[in-house]
Amino acid sequence: MTAPLAPIVDLPTLRALEAQHADAGLMERAGAAAAAVAQRLTGNRGRPIVVLAGPGNNGGDAFVVARLLRTGWFDVQVLFAGTPERLPADAAHAYRAFTAAGGRTTDVLPRGAGLVVDGLLGIGLGRAPEGRIAELVRWANEQAAPILALDVPSGLDAATGAAYLPVVRATHTATFLALKPGLVTLDGPDHCGEVSVHDLGVAAPPDAGQRLTWDALAGALPAALTRRVGNVNKGTFGTLGIVGGARGMAGALVLAGRAAMRTGAGKVWLGFLMAEPPPFDALLPELMLRQSSAVLTANPDALVVGPGLGTGEAALAVVLRALAAAVPLVLDADALNLIAADAALRERVSTRAAPTLATPHPGEAARLLATSVAAVQRDRLAAARALSRTLGATVVLKGAGSILAYPDDRFDVNATGGPALASAGSGDVLSGIVGALLAQGLDARAALRYAVCLHGAAADHLVAAGTGPLGVTASELPDAARTLVNRAGRIAA
Repeated sequence: MTAPLAPIVDLPTLRALEAQHADAGLMERAGAAAAAVAQRLTGNRGRPIVVLAGPGNNGGDAFVVARLLRTGWFDVQVLFAGTPERLPADAAHAYRAFTAAGGRTTDVLPRGAGLVVDGLLGIGLGRAPEGRIAELVRWANEQAAPILALDVPSGLDAATGAAYLPVVRATHTATFLALKPGLVTLDGPDHCGEVSVHDLGVAAPPDAGQRLTWDALAGALPAALTRRVGNVNKGTFGTLGIVGGARGMAGALVLAGRAAMRTGAGKVWLGFLMAEPPPFDALLPELMLRQSSAVLTANPDALVVGPGLGTGEAALAVVLRALAAAVPLVLDADALNLIAADAALRERVSTRAAPTLATPHPGEAARLLATSVAAVQRDRLAAARALSRTLGATVVLKGAGSILAYPDDRFDVNATGGPALASAGSGDVLSGIVGALLAQGLDARAALRYAVCLHGAAADHLVAAGTGPLGVTASELPDAARTLVNRAGRIAA
């Protein structure tokens, strides 16, 4: 049985959940859940568990953890970076319960810890830690001991994943109610360690985002990908047209085409912008190589436009024709750059009747939103949602913890992949996989979810087999993706 997809909620939704269950004793439940994790992590009882308690509700969680660990006869030392009289009501209650049970705080930093519990700063952080809190963060990172962060590592923005230095580098994070976007994108995965989610008996909203893992998605593989029906032919699995390949950039188009064939498209037509396309692909002669105009007028079941396209007048004409096609359309690479530079094109994208998908990296996203890469990266979820609304499209904002955003304002975050994908051509492979799944009949949301997750899982598969993460090339990904899909299909059968 595969693990379910973990829910992710944005901070406004989380605040609403907390308010709705304000009388449910959430702080006590959170502390109990984290204390259980702390007990599992404590291997050396000869050294103390050092609990760092901050001035807000995260500090209240820490006081509950400290009280419960003391009742289990653990040596617990609590460093409190605040004052009791300024604690919020629930945290003040947790502090009084801790002291009533005989607990005391100290200002003296111990020489060594068996475990550090980080309860300094919670989800409301929007700036770098300062003063005593910054000192405690630095001390925690210097310890040769596991660090358990409560809800979110101190110094990490729970909404965006931005790390404000100094930031706790946790080995484990016990997060409450649901995942927060900042734990799973940008700097979050590098600072959270192993994340456990404790719902505290509160159900996430049905429209919450999900953290996509290949194990979970593979357990519910769409029927088109399992190949269990025998009475089929190449037409059953659709024809994909991929257009791009200006002079000097033919490789991008070929990579996308190979990925599409390896992930199940019945036929793949490559439409080159260059005057004389290659006669065939020697490594995959099944690909049909044509002029871009021939592909655009041949009525494929889905289109991908952009890999190696260029940004000249001929490329602009290709994008205009593709936008007029009444089939699902993936916009990638230079197609996105052309659209970013032309308000009329953006209007055409947003008014298409057929599904539109876009696969920008942060630089392309910044151009589409008329902002900077730094602004996009400061709030990746907001940027992806803005792109989806602006373009009326299903969007993936690529990067660490790729954000998938949908026109109904829902979102998902991908958990697969990593540094092995940081190489030329990786994005072309992704666009080919997305197009292949569209050609096989998946709707826009399902196609993007499966494609993005599979793309990353293919890199993970190569790394696990000893290839990479350094030096993994885009051309190695399609075979790995095919292996994973077929393996899932056999298990499903």
